[in-house]
Amino acid sequence: MVMKASVEDDDSGWELSIPEKMEKSSANWVDITQDFEDACRELKLGELLHDKLFGLFEAMSAIEMMDPKMDAGMIGNQVNRKVLNFEQAIKDGTIKIKDLTLPELIGIMDTCFCCLITWLEGHSLAQTVFTCLYIHNPDFIEDPAMKAFALGILKICDIAREKVNKAAVFEEEDFQSMTYGFKMANSVTDLRVTGMLKDVEDDMQRRVKSTRSRQGEERDPEVELEHQQCLAVFSRMKFTRVLLTVLIAFTKKETSAVAEAQKLMVQAADLLSAIHNSLHHGIQAQNDTTKGDHPIMMGFEPLVNQRLLPPTFPRYAKIIKKEEMVNYFARLIDRIKTVCEVVNLTNLHCILDFFCEFSEQSPCVLSRSLLQTTFLVDNKKVFGTHLMQDMVKDALRSFVSPPVLSPKCCLYNNHQAKDCIDSFVTHCVRPFCSLIQIHGHNRARQRDKLGHILEEFATLQDEAEKVDAALHTMLLKQEPQRQHLACLGTWVLYHNLRIMIQYLLSGFELELYSMHEYYYIYWYLSEFLYAWLMSTLSRADGSQMAEERIMEEQQKGRSSKKTKKKKKGAVDYF
Repeated sequence: MVMKASVEDDDSGWELSIPEKMEKSSANWVDITQDFEDACRELKLGELLHDKLFGLFEAMSAIEMMDPKMDAGMIGNQVNRKVLNFEQAIKDGTIKIKDLTLPELIGIMDTCFCCLITWLEGHSLAQTVFTCLYIHNPDFIEDPAMKAFALGILKICDIAREKVNKAAVFEEEDFQSMTYGFKMANSVTDLRVTGMLKDVEDDMQRRVKSTRSRQGEERDPEVELEHQQCLAVFSRMKFTRVLLTVLIAFTKKETSAVAEAQKLMVQAADLLSAIHNSLHHGIQAQNDTTKGDHPIMMGFEPLVNQRLLPPTFPRYAKIIKKEEMVNYFARLIDRIKTVCEVVNLTNLHCILDFFCEFSEQSPCVLSRSLLQTTFLVDNKKVFGTHLMQDMVKDALRSFVSPPVLSPKCCLYNNHQAKDCIDSFVTHCVRPFCSLIQIHGHNRARQRDKLGHILEEFATLQDEAEKVDAALHTMLLKQEPQRQHLACLGTWVLYHNLRIMIQYLLSGFELELYSMHEYYYIYWYLSEFLYAWLMSTLSRADGSQMAEERIMEEQQKGRSSKKTKKKKKGAVDYF
């Protein structure tokens, strides 16, 4: 039956059939089934109706809609229980908004952490974090601990989403940033939320101290249990606050904020053992009797947002287990600690190596994004202080020592030579920033992007050779003993070869080659790429040594001139 309503139908009462909904709803329903079938009969075999508002995409969507195998929104119709949102659950009395017990708080917090991690692993917010009804509207929550925690989780999600979007190193399989119209606690400041978490944390710490056993005193099992539960809630509240504070620190432009984040990560790591040891204190999820395969925690409804999902085939979001949650956080903390170390690097080559090594660990999208935004801050400066052009010049000096960048060379203050090298360095910025950004993508996407960036580096190679030739001509006129041949070209070729080698080696990691292709790949790597790389490095060494030799000769020449002047000015008394 095809139906048309004058107003949108309410999503409540998914279990009702269409005729029942028609009777219950106040909407003005019109049965257009007969008109629709009559219009279909006018079409000949093989004909499709094509309208500017109803093309092939809409036709395929219409076929998929309402089909439980293809439409994720239809899953709600397959359960016999009533799916309630937060407000309905409060009215129905199926959810507590005040006086939550300690085991209830522990159970809800742990499940929220699991949902948060599942979201970071590529699932949608609607199927993970927002299955927790408390997150929908923390203003309704009267329990101070639950309210502070709900706001803290919202803020963590919001800042993480902002960081990942800003870094732009994710693909659809990595991360889903849609919020589905949910409020991300934007009306409450970050400082206010951390303050609320600290207040609950202090309150729990007082309860932990008051229930602590005293020496020589007989221990009451109930008091001991309360002590353990208070400690469990305290650990989780503090962990939430520390994690939020770390993400806030990464939003600051000062490099000192990264050092602050590194210290906080040590605190977070210390809390994980207490969280792991107290997992059993939380309430356990109850099995969904209507489906039988999905345990539901109090305050959670896996199907509450099902109608918000696009009409695509249902994607089951498997929430990770609590034991895995602790291990994931431990690895995340280690990765963020590693990210903080990048600010200690000053050389572009070292930074590139750092990004390569970090990428080899296949880190999560959040840590990859934090590394990207820490390296290039909003003002497009490295670590917020250094110009990328200066980093490129330093890299050139350390690798090949081109005469044009030497203060003792006649080209150093030559305006024409300066314009040439400055133009070349400016053109280097974009490809090298892109190369660093590529190392922020997941391993599978990196290979594809490395293939594309080789085109940019090939153009840069041509420019480097032209600039080398122009500078060499200028240099010969003033200092015939010096050469500027293939200095810049050698440096660009080195990076070109590195990208080529990385591109080929990634094929092994991604298992793209057949066994019979291994011979060709190894032969090409050995005979060409690595051979060229070695000759490029030896050429760079030779260029550096030649430049050092000229500098030494100039230094000797100056010192000998000084001694001659001293001898001429000396008076012979004998």
